[in-house]
Amino acid sequence: MAAATFAVYPEASSVDDGRLSIGGCDAVELARDFGTPAYVMAEDDLRARARAFRAALDTCHGGRGDVLFASKACPATAVLRLFAEEGLGCDVASGGELHLALKAGYEPERIHMHGNAKSEEELRLAVEAGVGWVVIDNAEDVVKLARVLPAAGRQRVLVRIRPGVDADTHAAILTGHAESKFGLDPREARALASDPPAHLDVQGFHFHLGSQLVDPTPYRAAIGVLAGLGDQPVYSLGGGYPVAYTSDDRPPAIDASVAAVVEAAHDLLGAGKHLVIEPGRALVANAGVTLYTVESVKRLPGGGRIVAVDGGMSDNPRPMLYDAAYDACVADRFGEEGEPATVVGKHCESGDVLVRRTRLPDAQPGDVLVTPVTGAYGHAMASNYNGLRRPPVVFCAGGEARAVVRRETYEELGARDL
Repeated sequence: MAAATFAVYPEASSVDDGRLSIGGCDAVELARDFGTPAYVMAEDDLRARARAFRAALDTCHGGRGDVLFASKACPATAVLRLFAEEGLGCDVASGGELHLALKAGYEPERIHMHGNAKSEEELRLAVEAGVGWVVIDNAEDVVKLARVLPAAGRQRVLVRIRPGVDADTHAAILTGHAESKFGLDPREARALASDPPAHLDVQGFHFHLGSQLVDPTPYRAAIGVLAGLGDQPVYSLGGGYPVAYTSDDRPPAIDASVAAVVEAAHDLLGAGKHLVIEPGRALVANAGVTLYTVESVKRLPGGGRIVAVDGGMSDNPRPMLYDAAYDACVADRFGEEGEPATVVGKHCESGDVLVRRTRLPDAQPGDVLVTPVTGAYGHAMASNYNGLRRPPVVFCAGGEARAVVRRETYEELGARDL
């Protein structure tokens, strides 16, 4: 098995006689014990990535900054709790994500409340919880905060800007361009920061350019926009750190990615600022895999096969939303390539295709199929389409496995019925 191929799996992975293990737990046995589909996450890998981001920022910025987990990537309580234990802050973008972060034990002052369409109720929840920061996205946020804050109360805020910077990524995950739905025009942001209303304690600015940004050049351009808005003590530089989804991907290492962004901040803002970074995908994606059971195999007249599994777009919609590329393996024949295959789900959609082009050994019904790099936006975006129950999340470490989110029951599909 090529090292590059194995690199997309959790660091705490191993192969013995063709059988894949995650965190010391045999993947076939995990499928038997917890059922499929199932999200499996290497707990030690999550901790290692959190420490790597923290160390990278400390090394190049002398400890004057914060690493926040962008919780939308995997808002499982156990994941949030783990990152809180590792000293990370938390970025939430809804009342629900705020609830989960607080449930996981985050100190409110370490939470940043984001969102381009925050409701008054969500802002009231944030204020009542005592969140450390609200990120102002629009003029309505200012008005709503005035209504929910107690008399003479002030809220510490950052002002999100729309820097007008394009980046090389899929249009659906591009967030900093001139027509983005996120943030204020830089002129509006400068006016708000220079003359804020009495209930806002404006501490600095925020931007986010998008996801999967391999080239750091756009960060420098966006930081240059921040530099023209007036001097502030705090600058939140978003996330977007890339990960490898297939063996062909070559993203920079965590320390190199963080260093490139911090270097631009030092050059354009000065070295004495409090910097905030918000990795999400880069903390969880490669730490997770999804296990499926093969249900049927069809041979095509022109060669190749359609391998159908017991999940699909309900547990991983990214291939359908973003044309996201994934790979797959048979858990007990890891590394055997075999013949061309397309991996499809069980949903009533022709577009329910998980892996468009891969090579698999002679997959048979009952085999356990593994798709790597699903720690981000699998659990977060899972649905009940076609009445499928959302999968469990299983933590593995040191040869021990435990479910931290259980599989839904059929009864729960109608739990909200009146």
